[in-house]
Amino acid sequence: MTGSLLLVPNALDLGAQAIDLQEVLPLGVIRRAAALAHWVAEDARSARAFLKRVDAVVPLALPLQQIAVHELPRPRKGGHAPVPAAEWQALLAPALEGHDLGLISEAGLPAVADPGAALVEAAHAAGLAVLPLAGASSLMLALAASGLNGQSFAFVGYLPQDAAARVARLHELEALSARLRQTQIVIETPYRNQALLSALLSTLAPATRLAVSCGLTLPAGWSRSDSVAGWRAKPPPMPERVPAVFSFLAG
Repeated sequence: MTGSLLLVPNALDLGAQAIDLQEVLPLGVIRRAAALAHWVAEDARSARAFLKRVDAVVPLALPLQQIAVHELPRPRKGGHAPVPAAEWQALLAPALEGHDLGLISEAGLPAVADPGAALVEAAHAAGLAVLPLAGASSLMLALAASGLNGQSFAFVGYLPQDAAARVARLHELEALSARLRQTQIVIETPYRNQALLSALLSTLAPATRLAVSCGLTLPAGWSRSDSVAGWRAKPPPMPERVPAVFSFLAG
């Protein structure tokens, strides 16, 4: 018998003041997390911090120091060399030996805008059961709050840092949005939130609809949806430490 790979959701408060875990995760998910002795995470330290929060709600099955937390492989030099299959097998070893294995993201759902997707792919290739647990996805929450087209949308991740390349990419995405009536969703490192908002407002057409969700699930979180012209008239200051999601739909 093999174990399962459990995709355990995290809170969305990374970099902000921690909130009550029960405000954002179902108790059943917290219980499943408390029972796991084997984990894979992007960062072991933040994963252990999450487990401490779990332990405050449901006692961990083992002392924290006895819980194994292994990190996902770091990107290879140049970012193009594939991770050897043996490394994925090593991470999946507990599940192959019959133990349930938890995968956790830095924030939100594992494997969604997250490098853990490669481990999920490897788990399927190894014939392991993959079980996603219920929790918040900042991308889906932002889309729901945007009022934009939720029937057709695309997450396109980060935009180029080079100004000219970023403008070209935004024009390309805006044209695609207009042709397909498709919402385009982008993100940025929090300290560049203001720079991205400025780029969106200076590049997109005035009639294009732009939505921004910031600090989702946090007490001071907010969402605003308006035309680019409306945003230009009243541009807000963007926080540098709180994640934001930006969505737009061509008019």
